[in-house]
Amino acid sequence: MTDKRDFLPDLGDRKSTLLDLLNQSGARAVLRKPRVDLGLAEQLPYPFLAMVKQVEMRIALMLAVINPAIGGVLLIGPRGTGKTTCVRSLTGILPEMEMEDVTADPDPTGKFPTYWDTVKIVELPLNARLEEVVGGINERISIQQNRVKLEPGILSRANRNLLYIDEVNLLDDHITDAILDAAAQGSFTVRRGAMAGTFEARFVLIGSMNPEEGRLRPQIMDRFGLRVPVRGLTDPQDRLEVYQRVREYREDPRGFAAKWADVTNDTRELVGAARELLKQTVIHDDAIELGLRLVNDLDVDSHRAEYTMFEAARAHAAADGRDVADVDDLRVVAPMALRQRRSQFMVDFFRRQDEEDDHIRHTIDQMLGEKHAS
Repeated sequence: MTDKRDFLPDLGDRKSTLLDLLNQSGARAVLRKPRVDLGLAEQLPYPFLAMVKQVEMRIALMLAVINPAIGGVLLIGPRGTGKTTCVRSLTGILPEMEMEDVTADPDPTGKFPTYWDTVKIVELPLNARLEEVVGGINERISIQQNRVKLEPGILSRANRNLLYIDEVNLLDDHITDAILDAAAQGSFTVRRGAMAGTFEARFVLIGSMNPEEGRLRPQIMDRFGLRVPVRGLTDPQDRLEVYQRVREYREDPRGFAAKWADVTNDTRELVGAARELLKQTVIHDDAIELGLRLVNDLDVDSHRAEYTMFEAARAHAAADGRDVADVDDLRVVAPMALRQRRSQFMVDFFRRQDEEDDHIRHTIDQMLGEKHAS
């Protein structure tokens, strides 16, 4: 195993791993000279490292960014606990990667031109229409240029990005079905009359919900790799720190972001380094053995359980600058990957099925015994 320090980007005297930053109760802001307010309207997300505590939520989101194969994150908790703020704060630390320009015309093979850009968070509004989600005919081009063109929807724009759905449990069923199909296939097809177009839709699915407002359909629940219960902080000092930071951010968003700029930039570099390291990160045999035993002992039927758990363990090791995921990595990610995957309904169903099978075999044996006796 290689020394994890060999994988860290050069951050000067601020040498630490991504996990070192995430596990802090609150990273210290690095003061910078405030910029002059030019009166420009801009959306400045709350700095990711300025979140107070909520370590498991931050780690889960970061693991999904490092390794999209995890399958995304579902945040479950009451209103006002920072779920949406934390997701949107990822904007400042997302890495760059090659993207497809789905707004341009594809080449004769159906491929769109590519370019390098920062990974983005694409939000799906609850009131979005199905045509806005999957795409439809561009009416403006149809009128102005007298030709029909399929316009990509939200799912297509989310390709190779993060698709965030707040209050995901309140989505209309037909929208949910479209997302499920795209997430399962990695692509989707839009048909409008005689026209049809197939678009890639390989996105990291992130959802948040308040369980008081209704349950989430099991079909989409299963599509989220990691699940994190998010509760309000209980320490009065932590809650006071939340209040002070939020107040400062609302009064001067740009100045607040500037204070956290250095640690935000460090985190962005560490995320990129972790994504590269992930390509060569493996899982130790001891961790694999423990994970398989754990899934079996917990009566988890879904094979997505160990896949998600092992991929999350690899991402956790890469976030710590290591190329081998061990038992300690598995211990951290197992609750996030396995909670709510054990279905008591299915456990009881298969138990009743086994009892019924035993009864059938016992009846057959009795009948054979009576035949031989006669």
